Amino acid sequence: MAQSLDRLVERQIQKALAEGKLQGLEGEGKPLPDRSGEAFTDMATAVAIRIMAEAGALPEEFKIKKLLEAAKQNYRDAESDDARHVAMALIADLQQRYHIAVEARRRFMSP
Repeated sequence: MAQSLDRLVERQIQKALAEGKLQGLEGEGKPLPDRSGEAFTDMATAVAIRIMAEAGALPEEFKIKKLLEAAKQNYRDAESDDARHVAMALIADLQQRYHIAVEARRRFMSP
């Protein structure tokens, strides 16, 4: 069954290619986006997050994650013990906020 579906899909793709229907599409010639993180979420959540991201409305956890990555880089770049201590405190705070945001989204999205 799966093989016949694969063949049908492949025929449809080849037909669309031959008719030029797949030319001029957004992202043509570019690599597919890395969505490896979506492997650990259910499909509905992954699609909802992708739609929000494309609309520029990222969930809070993604904003915090970016801040967390920047704070980790600041820690790696810190030259003094005091600077590392401040960076570690910020990392701890951001990690806590990140996990709270993830849990809030999970509770909101679950039935």
